[in-house]
Amino acid sequence: MKFTISQYKFILFLFVFLLSVLLFSQTESKTKTTDDIEFSNFVSIVSSDNKQVHDKALLFLTENWKPEFEIIILEIFYFSQDFNLNQSLLKLIKAKTGKSYTLDVNKWYEDLWSKPQRITPYYHKFKAQLHGLIDRRFTKYFYNRQNKAEIRLDEVRWGGVIQDGIPPLRDPQMISVNEADYLEDNNIVFGIEINGDYRAYPKRILAWHEMFTDTVGGIPVAGVYCTLCGTVILYKTEHNGKTYNLGTSGFLYRSNKLMYDKETQSLWNTIWGKPVIGPLVNKGIELDYLSVVTTTWGEWKSRHPETTVLSLETGHKRNYGEGIAYKDYFSKDDVMFNVPNLDKNLKNKQSILAIKLPEITEKTIAISTDFLNKNTLYKNKLAEQNFVVLTDASGANRVYYSKDVEFASYDKKSSLVDKAGISWTLDENTLTSESGKTLKRLHSFNAFWFGWKAAHPNTKLIK
Repeated sequence: MKFTISQYKFILFLFVFLLSVLLFSQTESKTKTTDDIEFSNFVSIVSSDNKQVHDKALLFLTENWKPEFEIIILEIFYFSQDFNLNQSLLKLIKAKTGKSYTLDVNKWYEDLWSKPQRITPYYHKFKAQLHGLIDRRFTKYFYNRQNKAEIRLDEVRWGGVIQDGIPPLRDPQMISVNEADYLEDNNIVFGIEINGDYRAYPKRILAWHEMFTDTVGGIPVAGVYCTLCGTVILYKTEHNGKTYNLGTSGFLYRSNKLMYDKETQSLWNTIWGKPVIGPLVNKGIELDYLSVVTTTWGEWKSRHPETTVLSLETGHKRNYGEGIAYKDYFSKDDVMFNVPNLDKNLKNKQSILAIKLPEITEKTIAISTDFLNKNTLYKNKLAEQNFVVLTDASGANRVYYSKDVEFASYDKKSSLVDKAGISWTLDENTLTSESGKTLKRLHSFNAFWFGWKAAHPNTKLIK
């Protein structure tokens, strides 16, 4: 998503105004450093529509070129609607990099990301001011945080909305099965269970909001749906006695939604569940996550008739019809925001089951759901932890620690038999044998292959 031309003009007007105030406030007696001079030349490119001003600044940048200029030029190029300026920027970047990707900004980004990050000492200030004109709250995401980042700042891209512009559902209204007459049995829902509290979140609603925050089974949680990378992850928002109030930042990292916390405005990686830019970085904060199962409404309510489900009364006006939100995006394999590398071992948006044990190992596993549909009882291990993946008739995947138990059969509903002939029953958080022995759920979630691979480049793929 991008702004209209009129919106861009308004943004540039604000940019000119803010920067003029900034420059006016500087005393003339102050000795300008090289960084100051470079920064002022970039400012003049953005803040003026005068070709002579552009030419003077571009001449300076040409004669004093640094590889660190490339990302700033790309970000100006991305937002600019000035054809002549863009042609000049393109000419400069072609000459200095030896590359020729014409107007395809994504190709330029991919080439930039294939090299080590090189940014100027003032890049954080430029990025903060530029994006702060879209939403003033964006300024805090980056300003003075260049050395407080676990990810590359040049890979953080605006997703097209302001902070919480895709509004999270906070303490949303839930209704009973009998009241949910808007749902068809084949509608996709994301099912969770915490301490006996069963809830369903229809994809048709959550795709418009991408996040909910609530207390479920007495536990404060945030359910985060990154529509672009296909992940639905349920996090406990309390960590070491502190509860984090999370929201949608408006920015992406490798096509993965970045969250923010309201107190510090730190940016959080959705897939990793931890802060990656801001004062909370390197504080040992990583949220625990719980299981989410992607299934059908008919299957979920059959298993759990006591479940509640999201009401259509969300407080927002949206077309909550099945398959409406992101219809075009989901129907194609193309990605909306590019990533450094696309792994062609699977189609970009092939659904995978993601398995990780962050408290034990950095290793992760991705299993194609096509493979699991053919192998509905699948056994493997991660960090010497044996597990079994059970795929039911709806295609829903659940993972359990299997320890020393060898399962022989699964009826694709709720019954299993192990090799000793003992029967087991499946529930959301446990497998229970007829003798009362239990095996716990190994938390997992589904994702698009390209998004998971971008977040975990060294993942093991099973297909």
